[in-house]
Amino acid sequence: MTVSPTPFALHPDRLFPPEPETRAIARNLYASVAELPIISPHGHTDPRWFADDAPFPDPARLFIVPDHYVHRMLYSQGARLEDLGVPRTDGGPVETDPRKIWRRFADNFHLFRGTPSWLWLNQAFTEVFGFHERLGSRNADKAYDHIAACLERPEFRPRALFERFNIEALTTTESPLDDLRHHRKMQSSGWRGRVLTAFRPDPVVDPAFPGFVENLQELGRIADCDVSTYDGYLAALAKRRAYFKSIGCTSTDHGHPTARTADLPKSEAAALYSRVRNGGASATDAELFRAQMLTEMARMSLEDGLVMQIHPGSVRDHNPAIFRAFGRDKGCDIPSPTDYVFALKPLLDRFGNERGLTIILFTLDETAFSRELAPLAGHYPALKLGPPWWFLDSPEGMRRYRETVTETAGFYNTVGFNDDTRAFLSIPARHDMSRRVDCAYLACLVAEHRLELDEAFEVAHGLAYSLAKSAYKL
Repeated sequence: MTVSPTPFALHPDRLFPPEPETRAIARNLYASVAELPIISPHGHTDPRWFADDAPFPDPARLFIVPDHYVHRMLYSQGARLEDLGVPRTDGGPVETDPRKIWRRFADNFHLFRGTPSWLWLNQAFTEVFGFHERLGSRNADKAYDHIAACLERPEFRPRALFERFNIEALTTTESPLDDLRHHRKMQSSGWRGRVLTAFRPDPVVDPAFPGFVENLQELGRIADCDVSTYDGYLAALAKRRAYFKSIGCTSTDHGHPTARTADLPKSEAAALYSRVRNGGASATDAELFRAQMLTEMARMSLEDGLVMQIHPGSVRDHNPAIFRAFGRDKGCDIPSPTDYVFALKPLLDRFGNERGLTIILFTLDETAFSRELAPLAGHYPALKLGPPWWFLDSPEGMRRYRETVTETAGFYNTVGFNDDTRAFLSIPARHDMSRRVDCAYLACLVAEHRLELDEAFEVAHGLAYSLAKSAYKL
């Protein structure tokens, strides 16, 4: 007997409170923001997609090969990254048959139950591609064929999906060494979609970054500056920031291991730069240089107006075997405890009271929300709190964030939501999840008579749209 796959649809009340009166409030709040345009002010989608507007190649390379959320779960259950089509750094053999990759994914889709990825993926399958069956081994080929056929149609090309998703602005992330050719191609094409870049200087401010010494030389060449001196190095960074800004950039992003900052005298900073620029810097010098550069970047942001984002607290590439074989960003980064109160003090002593500066703080350490981050952002004019990020962008993580941050920092010292994703198809689902969770939280405040209903509607709009638009100058 042939067993038919199970029909599937996401419940319209997902993530809303179970209590009927509060759920009704959440429904009404959500209805007021569900169709708002998406502001996606920080992420890692590939600008080439929108510049070339070529069809996505196949379901495997769309959903599986580039998504480290998928890699890490399947790897944790014994899957080999080679079998998922993830390219090796040495060019060694990996699976190239996208249907086989998809089948492995479908065979193990049950592993994502209870995770946000389960919601994101199912929302893409059902609402983007109209596939209304529960994915599994029995219908893997059927799902593959359905999605592959969709991808051949013009309405599933990147620009068409961008418009269908109602994205008002989307920001990618590029190194100072990037020539931004894809962004320039988009701008010259006449397409009205707004895709911006963010300035991510990690390759030239982190002495532990692979190729740091060579990167410095390339920075000097591109900027036409003598980077053998500290002044020349800072001038090169300022010139690259100006170039990014000329292409539409409104923000910078800094992914340091810690939030440590420093404000060294000029002579000490120059001597430190001399020690790190030729390679072989000690771990102590590398950390101090990163700390100094966060303060230098804040100074430059005050001058050029770029919003500054700090994303600390991830132990990158925790699994050395995976890093050696496959490189960075393959699902083996791990959160670590992070100090902010003392780490940020040198920067805040100098710039924390500047009303013309916006620094958005993120964390992977939930214990810091109520103890450190909310009190800091609830006082310093320069500081805002970024949304739950990476391991915390789940329904539970978002709820805990609102519960622990709001009582001290309020809503207006936060910046709404950003999806921080490489997976383009997940953007609508991620924003929808955030809107639902926020509306559920606001509904509870209304039901408890801690917030008036008209105020809740205003806050819901801000969290879904206007706070991000304002904070990121979009």
